[in-house]
Amino acid sequence: MFVDECVIKVQAGDGGRGCASFRRAKFEPWGGPNGGDGGRGGDVVLVGDDNTNNLIDFRFRPQWKAGHGERGQGKDCHGRDGKSVVLKLPLGTVVINKETGLTVAEIITDGQNVILSKGGNGGWGNTRFKSSTNRAPRNANPGQPGENGAYRLVLKSIADVGLVGFPNAGKSSLIARLTNARPRTASYPFTTLHPQIGVCETSDDPRRPHRLQIADIPGLVAGASEDRGLGHRFLRHIERCRLLVVLLDMAGCDGRKPEDDYATLLRELALYDPALAKKPRVIVANKMDLAGAAANLARFKRRCRARVLELSCETGAGIPQLKRELSKRVRAQRAREKESPSPAI
Repeated sequence: MFVDECVIKVQAGDGGRGCASFRRAKFEPWGGPNGGDGGRGGDVVLVGDDNTNNLIDFRFRPQWKAGHGERGQGKDCHGRDGKSVVLKLPLGTVVINKETGLTVAEIITDGQNVILSKGGNGGWGNTRFKSSTNRAPRNANPGQPGENGAYRLVLKSIADVGLVGFPNAGKSSLIARLTNARPRTASYPFTTLHPQIGVCETSDDPRRPHRLQIADIPGLVAGASEDRGLGHRFLRHIERCRLLVVLLDMAGCDGRKPEDDYATLLRELALYDPALAKKPRVIVANKMDLAGAAANLARFKRRCRARVLELSCETGAGIPQLKRELSKRVRAQRAREKESPSPAI
């Protein structure tokens, strides 16, 4: 089960109460205050985890509470701090305050730590209030309450390349050719129900491997930006991709024309987010081994005047050329991101 959006409620721990006590000893008739401070409440901490790929752990456990701090004791003994709760999130998770709608955190790198809710400070014991004019204070502070709130977690996959296209265009077959991912493939639409991410090795030198992360986004349809089909749920997964591969069924197996598919895909991307339509993209013509594909490709080039890479996921023709093109384009994009002062993602 793949979960890429859920709501959680978090509660940081309350601080422990301070202690009001006095020292008692046989030969100290004027023993002073010795109440200890309360312990601090535990935090709710978010940690980026590269080994986690979805939010299923939070779908079935939406409430998370940190431990409370213990109260202070006599003999200047401070209370123990509450235990913090650590939530491991997949990279690319955006944390949104459900009440205000504001983004409070984005988990981008492995091991990144973000304190979502801070625990309350422990109360002071009466030792803290001792002064030259108040030699026997009898007051102590209560602990402060911990922060709490409801947050919406939205996963936006981090990948170098995103595959977009209509259902049955061959995206699952292509990612299986390029990577070790093994998504389900069949001759009916919507076989991919959630994004698939695989790693593509593009270097011939094992000592200097060059790896690309490729995401297979479930098929888009006309009206996807208006909540139609499955693609609308996963358009956000290509927001962070450096490069888009627009995969077209050049054989027109479903009676559609490739140039119409291409125009529809660009329109749906622009309607969802204008920045998606401006992303660098590679146009790939699939199913070139089938009858009618060559004629459709010639018509597509005349009308769209775009550079197209030809391949066949069935026979494997054109796959090495596509790998080299993706490697070159992603390398160039990474170099531009290093030179740019703006963040890469």
